[in-house]
Amino acid sequence: MDGTDVTPAPLPDWADAMADLHVHASPSLLPRHGEDSATVAAEREQGFSTVVLKAHEGSTVERAAIAGEGVYGGVVLNSPVGGANPDAVEVAARLGGRVVWMPTVSARTHQAGARSPELSVHRGFELRPVDVVDHGRLRPEWYDVLDAVAAHDLLLAGGHLSAEETVVLFTEARDRGVQRLLANHPKMAFLGWNDTAAEELRHLDAHLELGILPDLLSDPEHSSLTLTENYPSSLLVFGGDLGHAHHPTPAVAVAPWLHRLERHVGARAATAIMTTTTRSLLLP
Repeated sequence: MDGTDVTPAPLPDWADAMADLHVHASPSLLPRHGEDSATVAAEREQGFSTVVLKAHEGSTVERAAIAGEGVYGGVVLNSPVGGANPDAVEVAARLGGRVVWMPTVSARTHQAGARSPELSVHRGFELRPVDVVDHGRLRPEWYDVLDAVAAHDLLLAGGHLSAEETVVLFTEARDRGVQRLLANHPKMAFLGWNDTAAEELRHLDAHLELGILPDLLSDPEHSSLTLTENYPSSLLVFGGDLGHAHHPTPAVAVAPWLHRLERHVGARAATAIMTTTTRSLLLP
């Protein structure tokens, strides 16, 4: 599906003061619908008052600082920032960043699944690999990263680590005092979601990300909305993952997805997921 707009559907009555933890904009090495201010404006038109900018290329903290009230950034620990780089986390935090994403395009799981349909938009954008888990154990260079995340009470997001890798990472993160944990688009097929990982992540009180783009790219079995059937709604948050120029804009994609969320969980739970639950995971 491309980004061509059609007549927008009406938003649900409750769609106001929402939060989105996963928004892409330009400048980027991938084609985006617009630069930061235009992207934030498009999100605001759909009822989002809290927006997190994400870039596979590195930090969005500086960009978020000039993008307006309610806009936050973070750093993605891909190869351009040195992978397991606690200094990158420290600087991002001190500049006001709120999220640290583990490797995405640099993740071994991403690179192993690069030919899968859900990763087709990343073809032609390759980065050096960054290793995180080795023989079922977190590599030691990541402990300083976890300590920096804990010290600043940041949100640690799994990026494109596999379900098993995410469990290993989050277990260590909890042991080192990290309080905010988020598995990104966990049902995307290349990440290997499974019942065992789901149970272990629930035990860790890890949040899972419901998203629009994963649901546009996935079959019904891998829709993020299926997470509402078995995972506690109090641990479900929203990250739309929109912004790529080859996929729909917020004006087209947000309202239909919100109505589907409401059909799955009801208006009250949908409102909580999209507002207070998501925002409280991000902010102190």
